[in-house]
Amino acid sequence: METTVIQKTYLSFGVYTSLLLSIITIITFGFAMTAIPPAGSYCPANCMTYPFPDILLYYPRDYYWMYLAIFQLFVFVIFGVTNHFVAQIKHKLFSFLSVVFTVISATVLLITYFTQFSVVPISVMKGETEGIALLTQYNEHGLFIAMEELGYIAMSIALFFLAFAFSKDTKKERIIRVILIIQFILTIAAFIYYSVMLGLERGYQFEVATITINWLAIIIVGFLIGSHYKKQAKLIR
Repeated sequence: METTVIQKTYLSFGVYTSLLLSIITIITFGFAMTAIPPAGSYCPANCMTYPFPDILLYYPRDYYWMYLAIFQLFVFVIFGVTNHFVAQIKHKLFSFLSVVFTVISATVLLITYFTQFSVVPISVMKGETEGIALLTQYNEHGLFIAMEELGYIAMSIALFFLAFAFSKDTKKERIIRVILIIQFILTIAAFIYYSVMLGLERGYQFEVATITINWLAIIIVGFLIGSHYKKQAKLIR
């Protein structure tokens, strides 16, 4: 009886966590879409170049989405842990691996985003610009883009392992598995494509691609997993 109550609690918590993750990802995505890079491959006009002297002209507009991404990552970690506790015993290896890569992804990206909006703008305001070109998000070949690529590759791997934490017993679970596997394939394909076509000059094109792939997958499966857990909770008496 106690085990049943605990499992229902996990499922109910999973419903809210999954839905919250989808919603906050949609909001973050919306804000990120407004931050059109004023430098690099997708810059529409009046583009900045090294050493990126006009950073403050785009502050704080281009940084709002990072604040939201911080909270999204916190929810993503909670989401990953919740799925591990809900998963059946035979699937817990995969759910645990998903948690491990979730933590790796969140750690890399949290450091990346927090450093970006806490260090770069104030340093430029104070005239402490030495080394800023390497740190700023507007540098296609800088640390920010590289760390984002690493963080979202880890996120893609986390979502891939999460696919196998779900069984093939229901149609909804099969759809969840397919989406999570496809996003990983698309991420790897995008990395190979941009690396082969552009080499080290891929700029932030792969970064944009992998963020889009990961976030779209999270939005869709978040709603699907929330719906699945809600149905499973109702079956528990």
